[in-house]
Amino acid sequence: MPSIRASQEERDARKIVGVNAETVTNVTSTDFPGHYPGEDHEWDLEEFRKTFRVQFHKLQPLDASFSLIGIDASIANAFRRILLAEVPTLAIEYVFVHNNTSIVQDEVLAQRLGLIPLTGSPAGLRWLRQYRKPTDEDPEGSGVADNNTVVLKLNVECTKADNYDELDRKGEDDPRLLYKHAHVYARDLEFVLSGRQNTFFDGEANAVRSVHPDILLAKMRPGQCIDMEMHCIKGIGADHAKFSPVATASYRLLPSITITQPILGPDARKFARCFPRGVIGLEEVSAEEAAREGSGYEGHEGEKKAVVRNTFKDTVSRECLRHPEFEGKVKLGRVRDHFIFMVESTGQYPSDELFLESVRIMREKCAAMKRGLANILR
Repeated sequence: MPSIRASQEERDARKIVGVNAETVTNVTSTDFPGHYPGEDHEWDLEEFRKTFRVQFHKLQPLDASFSLIGIDASIANAFRRILLAEVPTLAIEYVFVHNNTSIVQDEVLAQRLGLIPLTGSPAGLRWLRQYRKPTDEDPEGSGVADNNTVVLKLNVECTKADNYDELDRKGEDDPRLLYKHAHVYARDLEFVLSGRQNTFFDGEANAVRSVHPDILLAKMRPGQCIDMEMHCIKGIGADHAKFSPVATASYRLLPSITITQPILGPDARKFARCFPRGVIGLEEVSAEEAAREGSGYEGHEGEKKAVVRNTFKDTVSRECLRHPEFEGKVKLGRVRDHFIFMVESTGQYPSDELFLESVRIMREKCAAMKRGLANILR
């Protein structure tokens, strides 16, 4: 039977998830995303290249927003989950406490240390291999080596400031002025080079360090000290949240607003107030529109009409659907294949590199699956 081809209007309608006052429509997908009975949907790389687009909306070192257009939700969600749980990062895993006389218990301080986001030379972080922990099946594990373990030390002691007596006479009560190391910060962590790490992590700019040096770890008073050694390893967010490279990675579908009948005058101004600023604009009805029969603008030349300006800013609050004067005049929805990603990096990777890392991991997964299928068919 010859295949049929859906009209452009029908293909556009398939992309919209309808948002009504109390329901959501057109939410179901086919068994094979993007495939419909009787139609030819054979995979075509050139066609995919024409329809798939990436648009960046914001790009900052720790914060990025971009759109993936022309893919299925399963693929977009796979990238989101990889960002959260499968991009490897470096974090403190083992803490060896030599001495801790501060008021913070050993296990609480170790937990704080584990959650410090670390950064360093990008080439060095890529060079490091994942440490394989000993198990019942593999009692030796991978063993501690220079290419899988990074050593940090924390050795601080609180003492009185050199001018303590003078400050005390003046009535100074700020402990940060009265004492040395009254507050212990993440910047007090000391990186210890070992073996081949000197090739990648040499120098202050390349050393392994905290992304945020002002993270407060503990408070001390004279006579108290902390002496610890920490071993950092690479891991993934699926093992522990401290290894997740993102503070958040989420997406939303692009809102769709279609004005089906003219909204004029005071109603237009009220309609604009139903949306965040910049979503709906007001324009004057032109003479050409007023003269066009069946346009709905006959006899309204010069009046203000509501027009859609920027749906990207909309939150789909459905506020306009609460007002009877807009009933039947507007359709709300979301574009099924337009995903607006928000990615906030914890600092080990720049925000724009994070998505590229998720793509690399996805390709590795696909390659592994292809090899597995090939082995089955042999």
